[in-house]
Amino acid sequence: MKEQVEVRTLKEGKYVLIDEEPCVIKSISHAKTGKHGSAKARIDAIGIFDGSKRSIVAPVTDKTYVPLVERKNGQVLSVKGDVVQIMDNADYSTLELKIPEDLKGKIEAGKDISYLISMGKMKIDMRT
Repeated sequence: MKEQVEVRTLKEGKYVLIDEEPCVIKSISHAKTGKHGSAKARIDAIGIFDGSKRSIVAPVTDKTYVPLVERKNGQVLSVKGDVVQIMDNADYSTLELKIPEDLKGKIEAGKDISYLISMGKMKIDMRT
């Protein structure tokens, strides 16, 4: 799911949708209004799920989409190779997610972890 906002309302650390991929904003720079045009904003962001850098340049009065990113908590039921089975703490549903390379060996059965859901994709998100 996504919602539409003006470019001028975006801030660093928040989310934006670039090329239909949810991204976290790393920097925003504004250019002044020119003689024949409107003020522009350059937004540099990194994809949440793929980690690739993306950027857009748009007038500050234009509208852009912001993804709705949910952070949920769950309990690890089992770890099999590079896949972890998680039970959501709110509705007790179970799901399986791939373990990122940097978190292998850190996830153990019985521990609580957080994960992100946005635009139909899921990812383990442990703040270390």
